[in-house]
Amino acid sequence: MHDELRYFVAIVEAGTYRRAAQRLHLTQPALSAAITRLEAQMGARVLDRGRRGASMTAAGEALLPHAKAALAAVEAGTRAVAEVEGLRDGEVRLAAGATACTYLLPSILAQYREAHPGIRFLLREASTDEARESLYAGDIDIAVITADEGEPWYTDELILVRAPDFELQTRLERARFVTFGQRSTSRSLLDGLFPDADVVMELGSIAAVKGNVRACIGVALVSRHAVERDLDQGQLVRIPHPKTPLRRPLALVHMGVSRLPPAAAALRELLLSPQGRPKTLATRREATSRS
Repeated sequence: MHDELRYFVAIVEAGTYRRAAQRLHLTQPALSAAITRLEAQMGARVLDRGRRGASMTAAGEALLPHAKAALAAVEAGTRAVAEVEGLRDGEVRLAAGATACTYLLPSILAQYREAHPGIRFLLREASTDEARESLYAGDIDIAVITADEGEPWYTDELILVRAPDFELQTRLERARFVTFGQRSTSRSLLDGLFPDADVVMELGSIAAVKGNVRACIGVALVSRHAVERDLDQGQLVRIPHPKTPLRRPLALVHMGVSRLPPAAAALRELLLSPQGRPKTLATRREATSRS
């Protein structure tokens, strides 16, 4: 059944039997025979074959998410078996937001990599909704999301910043803002904080947001971690406001500790340990001075 499901998903993704057969290194008759066996086992046709390629029937559409989940489960099992031997081999698949990927996780992942150099990392930058979707689809092992669910990991603080030469021409609530796209958590928090804000830029990265704020395009609501060096070097200035810092809880979510592959389970343990909590610039300097 595993191969038949794999071939079914491959045909759906390729769009035609011919392209799927090429990717799978199979003959088209062999691929057709496998789908015939699958349909016999399902008791229904799952694919229609026409001039424009292969299309799913209603039964095929119902089967597809379960087929993907089953294949993901088999892949997870295969990885788990390989990883049991002392974490010398394997893969950790992690999804997190831009702030976590850029500022909070790198030093922690470096610790993990030093302890387990044979483990391969897949770190995917994603919004909270996208990370959840990837988790439920079986594409990742752990997601770091903004939520009160899951296992509490870290409380991030968002602050308002501007360029040193930028002068507000109106009340802050109506100021020009440089921010992120609609699906991002930071944007949702900004919209809740200042519903009348004049959003003049919607960008896809923290670096782009900071660059345009430094160029006096507007102000921004960003993680303190993202701008602590800019503030320290005088490239940005914090804007005091009674509603900030705005605290957002970051949590680890997964499909259950018992279902984590060993490499992912080891990463979870590190992230939840004192060594796996993000450090501020001041804390890192203090630790350096002590050493």
